[in-house]
Amino acid sequence: MSRALVTGVTGQDGYLLAEQLLAEGVEVFGLARGEDADVPDGVRVLVGDLLDHASLRAAVAGARPDELYHLAAPTYVPASFEEPERTRREIVDATSVLLEAAGGARVFVASSAEIFGEAVASPQDESSPKRPRNPYGEAKLEAFEAVAAARSRGVFAVAGILYNHESTRRPERFVPRRVSVGVAKIKLGLAGELTLGDLEAVRDWSAATDLMRGATLALRHDSPDDYVLSSGVGRTVQELVDVAFAHAGLDPAGRVHIDPQFTRGVEAVPLVGNPSKARRVLGFQQRVSFEELIGEMVDFDVARLG
Repeated sequence: MSRALVTGVTGQDGYLLAEQLLAEGVEVFGLARGEDADVPDGVRVLVGDLLDHASLRAAVAGARPDELYHLAAPTYVPASFEEPERTRREIVDATSVLLEAAGGARVFVASSAEIFGEAVASPQDESSPKRPRNPYGEAKLEAFEAVAAARSRGVFAVAGILYNHESTRRPERFVPRRVSVGVAKIKLGLAGELTLGDLEAVRDWSAATDLMRGATLALRHDSPDDYVLSSGVGRTVQELVDVAFAHAGLDPAGRVHIDPQFTRGVEAVPLVGNPSKARRVLGFQQRVSFEELIGEMVDFDVARLG
């Protein structure tokens, strides 16, 4: 039986990836901050923290993994402006420690579309210029470069450049869950309107399960490389809203309130990924459509709140 260590196992990506690995018969160890962490049944919890390097090394030594999926990181981009140095330590330093401690394990590191930041062209692929525009993106880029450096030293290290990806496990501060929760409340008569920022903002949304499957494909390929993992389709927040309301059998007219505090600023060139390399080399494909993803989230929140 192969063994895998998943950092960030309590987060959306780590939890869903752990479920996929367990279904394959992989023995899964998960790094979490406490032994009582919410993890899938069957995951063996190892206690650690990104800022505690000794705990990271101990987790690798304890799990002795064949595959190491490093998914743990701060995920809310605006917060990186408040604590840029902590963000860097949690992303860059922790990644470097795990790459050094990996031994013979294959290592997947979750990167982000934020490394492209002020993109010069859309869609972006693996060779597009890296121009991060916030501390989170800067840290992710430095970690991305650490993966390449480790690869040059003989480590089987892979970086997945992940674009926006969602599920019912996504926190409500992210736009798709804010929309699904808001629509569910309107559907149930618990609210009269949904409050959002810029409806013209463009994002490349995928199902988190699809991108986590892409992570395993990348790590199990014959040779290590970096891959954009995305849907390849840019959609506006307005399209997201329309799909969610339609799934609930509602008309969004008069039910969406715009509040500037939720606006991050619109990119001159939208962050949309070009996953053609992953499709060609890995056979990566989307299994969940955008409409299915949003519909599942709306149904989940209607059932949860009803």
